[in-house]
Amino acid sequence: MKLACQEFLTPGATLQEKADNLVRWGYEAMEVWGDNIKPRLAEFKKVFSGSFGLSTLCGGYRHHALNVSKEERDICLADTLELLSIAADLGCGGLVFVPMWGQTQIPDLSPVADAKKLQKDLLCSFMDQAGAQAQKVGCNIYLEPLNRYETHFMNRLEEAVEICEKVGNPRVMMMADFFHMNIEEPDIPAALRAAGKWIGHIHLADSHRTQPGLGHTDFKSGFKALKEIGYTGCMALENFPFWGDPNVELKKCADFLRKQME
Repeated sequence: MKLACQEFLTPGATLQEKADNLVRWGYEAMEVWGDNIKPRLAEFKKVFSGSFGLSTLCGGYRHHALNVSKEERDICLADTLELLSIAADLGCGGLVFVPMWGQTQIPDLSPVADAKKLQKDLLCSFMDQAGAQAQKVGCNIYLEPLNRYETHFMNRLEEAVEICEKVGNPRVMMMADFFHMNIEEPDIPAALRAAGKWIGHIHLADSHRTQPGLGHTDFKSGFKALKEIGYTGCMALENFPFWGDPNVELKKCADFLRKQME
């Protein structure tokens, strides 16, 4: 398994300096937000042309896949298809995708269909189209479950697995975030084992969303489960807030995580 860190957490005056710092501190990749990525493509291609690469793009699309407005869903889809092409062009593993933040916008049409079923059907249709683009360009799209305080929809890994299985496209996968799992999963290692082959990416944050090693999350048992399912991909830091001086703490965090992998 490889360690990555999000760009915004990394100190440095330039992208090259950020990349050099991460290499020196023991990281093997960087994750970047998809917002405003197009004007920076040349810079990214220059910096990440060697062994140190980009793990993933994180978001960057407008609106949500489950907006009640078809126009807004179409905008979200168009942005997602473009970001998948950009991710492939930059050599990323894929795009991290959250279907919806906040409360539901879809009405309950029982007894014909309740809101949950309508949302699942909408997301499967969206992922059919996104998955076709992912196959075409050669990268993945990773569905991310969030905790109940950030979204009403898809809070646990098993809910993302359900969508992946219904879509049935190997490029439509899911990711697991240790912070969200700490809230939603009664047994993190068991949830990871059950998700198995569908896990394509990992986010790392401790129980209070600061950097790993400062809270009470049991990373060792989670990493053991990931090894058991054969996971060899990236695990990217995503911490809000970051405690301490990142010039010191990012190396300490990498050292802590390596020990948890042993």
